[in-house]
Amino acid sequence: MDLVLFVVIVTIIAVTIFDFTNGFHDAADMVATAIASRAMTPTMAILIVTSFTFIAPFIAGLAVADTIGTFINVQGVSILMAQSIIIAGILAAITYNLITWKLGLPSSSSNSLVGGLVGASLYALGDSSVHWGVSALLNGHLEGVMKIVVGLFLSPFAGFLIGFLLMKFFMKLFSRLTFQSRKIFVFSQYLSISWLGFSHGANDAQKGMGIIAMVLLASGYTSEFTVPIWSIILCASAISFGTLFGGWSIIKTLGFGIIKVKLLHSFTNQMASALINSVATYIGAPTSTTQVVTSTLIGVGAGEKPKHVKWKVAISIIGGWFVNIPVSMIVGALYCMLFLLILN
Repeated sequence: MDLVLFVVIVTIIAVTIFDFTNGFHDAADMVATAIASRAMTPTMAILIVTSFTFIAPFIAGLAVADTIGTFINVQGVSILMAQSIIIAGILAAITYNLITWKLGLPSSSSNSLVGGLVGASLYALGDSSVHWGVSALLNGHLEGVMKIVVGLFLSPFAGFLIGFLLMKFFMKLFSRLTFQSRKIFVFSQYLSISWLGFSHGANDAQKGMGIIAMVLLASGYTSEFTVPIWSIILCASAISFGTLFGGWSIIKTLGFGIIKVKLLHSFTNQMASALINSVATYIGAPTSTTQVVTSTLIGVGAGEKPKHVKWKVAISIIGGWFVNIPVSMIVGALYCMLFLLILN
């Protein structure tokens, strides 16, 4: 088999594994509050999220895939060099996902992927290979890394703020409801968790599609950046299967470790998180469902009463986000160095 084709196949397999671990991570975040609030059984929650995660990529468009697939410039370099960068970035993200899953930490698959790709690209090609988008930002446009930064770094702050405000609003709106109204909130969570699952599939599943389109272009199998239909089916299936087998250690951390989750907390958390993911997908900015759901839950808890939040746990999770990209960059650079040694 031709070496170029072999590396393409290996990269597609790696993307499939990445999407599986992405779904594995994010399923835990999405269903944690529904399970903790006893609104639905774990099986029901995961089945709903899985179904809507799979449907979403076929409906929501490919703006996020375009963003992810074009912020690293691998054109004009050797095919094996470009392939080494891409597969190194993917493997860095998978490595970080597996380590944080083992530790039960709700980390960001998106940050891991971006960090891995940037680290590999900087090692192999230097600063000019990355489309930073700084000049475009100064002119009022979001492009390249800056567009990704807006999605990944501003969304947690938006999550906290919207979660806080929505919780305040719902507490006033529903202050006179009695215990008999519990059925209303249970039913509403079937709607809110469906929306959250859809927003997850619409945003997160596109990242793998963007990488596949990137490696096909870099390897000469396509003449321009395009996302083939088979990659949409593959990535949607992989992230859905990952969602189906959600990470229970992360469910324990998020569902029981930050606040004592009640029905109103869970509903508010899901609505706010789905809203942020949907807005980001519309503008083509990738988000981390993990970060959005976690920061929103912290905001929900603070909106009810700040002392109800277990701040030590919350701060330790947030602290992990700041090392996510730097560590992934280092791992991506190391993988790239290894592949260049092997392939050259």
